[in-house]
Amino acid sequence: MKKLVTLLLSLALVLSLAACGGEATPDASDDAPASSQNEESTENDNTENQIVFEEVVAIDNAECAVKITEIDPDNMWGYTLKAQLENKSTEKTYMFSVESASINGVQCDPMFASEVAAGKKANEEINFSTDTLEENGIVEYTDIELTFKVYDSNDWSADPVGKETIHVYPYGEENAVAFVREAQATDNVIIDNDYVTVIVTGYEDDEIWGYTANLFLLNKTDKTVMFSVDDASVNGFMADPFYATSVSAGKCAFSSMAWSDTTLEENGITEVEEIEVLFRAYDADDFMGEDFANEVITLNP
Repeated sequence: MKKLVTLLLSLALVLSLAACGGEATPDASDDAPASSQNEESTENDNTENQIVFEEVVAIDNAECAVKITEIDPDNMWGYTLKAQLENKSTEKTYMFSVESASINGVQCDPMFASEVAAGKKANEEINFSTDTLEENGIVEYTDIELTFKVYDSNDWSADPVGKETIHVYPYGEENAVAFVREAQATDNVIIDNDYVTVIVTGYEDDEIWGYTANLFLLNKTDKTVMFSVDDASVNGFMADPFYATSVSAGKCAFSSMAWSDTTLEENGITEVEEIEVLFRAYDADDFMGEDFANEVITLNP
């Protein structure tokens, strides 16, 4: 009898284990596709915005050559393009510079310049400080435009031996996107005509530069436009912010004009209540030409 009971219990246990195994199989099958889908999704996320870059030749003539050889988006000095410069002259030292640059149509000049002796090459970095871009939601740099200028270091009046504008498309030209700033409720549009737009986007007390009026500039012309202010006053006291910014043709820029703490203290100003400036916009290459804008602007922060 005991043997029969033991046999029945063993048979029940085997059937129970078989049933559990049968239930486990579909679960494992269900998990496999989900895991595969997750891996595929992760792979797509990693490759969708992956930089695909090939060497770009900016200039290559009898006197000089400029090549963009690599992109380093995580460089400690900011978003970086690595460049190889070559001076093909046998006797002159050349200055290699970036005359103007923009990212996604927003001017963002790297202030790059490097001297290369006659017959020599140099590997250099073009570093962009992009904090302002990122603060305004521009985190992927899809179209980097640079105008290179190469000239005799000892004769600035001579014609450049090389000057070219190129585009670098980190994600491919088909994925290039131009920045369009959305209007904000706090915007103060102080100038808007067929040539330029100037918007005061806000004010702040900057620890380094002092009291600051932040601006967004738009150049609608086919010329480089210089934006400047004259006859500036704060609370009725003359106070020059020494402001001037150039914006390339068809580009926009984030800018700011600031008054140092010393300037305000010297005039006994503890709170900025009114700013008055003569705001000008004109052709940077033709000072005698007609202004694109010339208006007295009063701001009440």
